[in-house]
Amino acid sequence: MNPDLVILLTAVLVSTASALLGSFLVLRRMALVSDAISHAVLPGIVLAYWLSGGKATLPALLGAAGSGLLTVSLVEWLTRTGRVKNDAAIGIVFPALFSLGVLWVSLSFRNVHLDLDAVLYGEIAYAPFNTLELWGLSLPESWLVMGGLALLNLLFVLLFYKELKLSTFDPSLAAALGFSPGVLHYALMALVSLTTVGAFQSVGAILIVAFLIIPPATAYLLTHRLPALLSLAVGIGVFSSLLGYLLAVWMDASIAGMMATVAGGCFVLASLFSPTQGYLTTRLRRRQQRLEVTARLLVTHLAHHQTPVPEEEIREEFGWDARFLQQVKQKALREGWLEASEQGLTPSSKK
Repeated sequence: MNPDLVILLTAVLVSTASALLGSFLVLRRMALVSDAISHAVLPGIVLAYWLSGGKATLPALLGAAGSGLLTVSLVEWLTRTGRVKNDAAIGIVFPALFSLGVLWVSLSFRNVHLDLDAVLYGEIAYAPFNTLELWGLSLPESWLVMGGLALLNLLFVLLFYKELKLSTFDPSLAAALGFSPGVLHYALMALVSLTTVGAFQSVGAILIVAFLIIPPATAYLLTHRLPALLSLAVGIGVFSSLLGYLLAVWMDASIAGMMATVAGGCFVLASLFSPTQGYLTTRLRRRQQRLEVTARLLVTHLAHHQTPVPEEEIREEFGWDARFLQQVKQKALREGWLEASEQGLTPSSKK
């Protein structure tokens, strides 16, 4: 099978599965939880390996899901005590669980193939070599695992869309209507854990965190409608996967690193040029608003004069420099509020 196709489709499946869940993490202001889960699942993976006696995918997924739920439960318990804030609770729990997993591997599994580097970083270029026999066909394991998880996440979002939307934006109302926001919360966290560990072997924890957070955060800058946000997040993830792979091949660079870089570049562009929240567009919009208000002020001031007012006199009265006065003047002229002559400026006689 074509290795390029395997790598590209693996990245697309990972980004799709991640964006569907990551959108709700971003909206719930739980982005840092994804990073915590991506590291704290290590004890669950090690426990699954110890119980199953082999590097089986299903036990690892179940162990990771359990470890992810344990992480979320401990974070929420520490937060409810009131002694630490949520971010501090995350900073306490996930290093502790991750360290426990590292110690367990180093002490009990020194002579087995359970590589910490593979768990942390992964390598999507190796995806074509990990295959499984199914119905007489040799299929990439990443396709089966991530395809199943992407489908599971999509079904979860579609089936519980109304409940997820309500519990995300108004959990009190969701509880009053009997939607069990707590159950949905833990179901979401379990799926995040499954998706995270499912992507470990293919892309590693670093890229899965990037796919979980960066595309949804980028989409959040572009729209305030949930359906559009979900669609944009998936689209940005797929775009980052495809363009990242092409650039990585062209530059002979890390594939996963380039995909994350492209996703980060999309976020930077959105933060600068978003129609509603972009830094540059906001500055331009405020500048236009300032010019409009100032132009109206100028026209109002001129209306109190019977004769045209020279520009020099206007500058002295308002303390404006010549450049700013010209900008205000051009704005007023474009709007038809002002007339200019050799004697000076006067309000427009047009109605």
